[in-house]
Amino acid sequence: MASTRIAEATAQEIALVREFNRFYTQQIGVLQEGLLASPYSLTEVRVMFEISQRGSTTASELANILGLDHGYLSRLLQHLQSLKLLGKKRSSSDGRQLLLTLTNKGQKAYEALDLRASSEIQLLLKDFSAEEIQRLLASMDTIRDLLSPKKDEPCAYVLRPPKPGDYGWIVAAHGDLYAREYGWNEEIEMLAAEIVAGFMKNFDPKYDRCWIAERQGSPVGCVFVAKESQTVAKLRLLLVTSRARGFGIGSRLIDECVRFAKQAGYQKLTLWTQSNLKDARKLYEKAGFQLVHEQAHHSFGHDLVGEHWEMRLT
Repeated sequence: MASTRIAEATAQEIALVREFNRFYTQQIGVLQEGLLASPYSLTEVRVMFEISQRGSTTASELANILGLDHGYLSRLLQHLQSLKLLGKKRSSSDGRQLLLTLTNKGQKAYEALDLRASSEIQLLLKDFSAEEIQRLLASMDTIRDLLSPKKDEPCAYVLRPPKPGDYGWIVAAHGDLYAREYGWNEEIEMLAAEIVAGFMKNFDPKYDRCWIAERQGSPVGCVFVAKESQTVAKLRLLLVTSRARGFGIGSRLIDECVRFAKQAGYQKLTLWTQSNLKDARKLYEKAGFQLVHEQAHHSFGHDLVGEHWEMRLT
């Protein structure tokens, strides 16, 4: 739960935050003249990242996403264009808009930087145990949550690894939510229990991950990435409780799954859902998943249409 303290930070507290900033920036190498031993600045690499993730975007969208001055961003974009890393094209839906895209050269340059960044983080974490990595990720989530702008304090939440009791909550939450909102029977709780048991039994921190969304000290959401094969992972048991909807938690959970699956080296991320779960389907489609197969079946006490979705990661 958020603190009610309003007093300004003390000089010592400010100094400790600044000390952590110096430590962390040195650890990740952003003090070097070129990020990742490249000729590009941190901001230039971040711009290439955002364009690569979106395929195309506008300068205004980039300025809003990154919080950059429009004049500074314009000069930076001109520099990337002069290096033939960046191109422009007219929007097919609005001819007044110019969309920024990475050229073939720009995409190759970014992919090389992305691979190098992943390798450096892998090296940074090489002596960490699985438990230490989970502690680090949970601490990062806490820092990100506390430093993120909050339009409404009660909406704040964190993503963290599961702790004792969470797996039981996941099973119970699935049974409760689907019974109340869709009238499904106990089969959904049985399925959730089987998935959770299999995940715990076969858990490999390199290839499997579970996130718990926590708000005001209580779990309100969850999702899994589970290994299917060396190249394929499955997104499973995405859930956000009714009281925690509308805060972007579902999208955030899916984004974490995609990010982790890419980092783990998977080539494809798949999932199974039902055609009547409209809100979840919208989130999957927004994240970039594509519907590849449908099949009618009778489960959970109802006639349903199961849907198989997938996302290519490479």
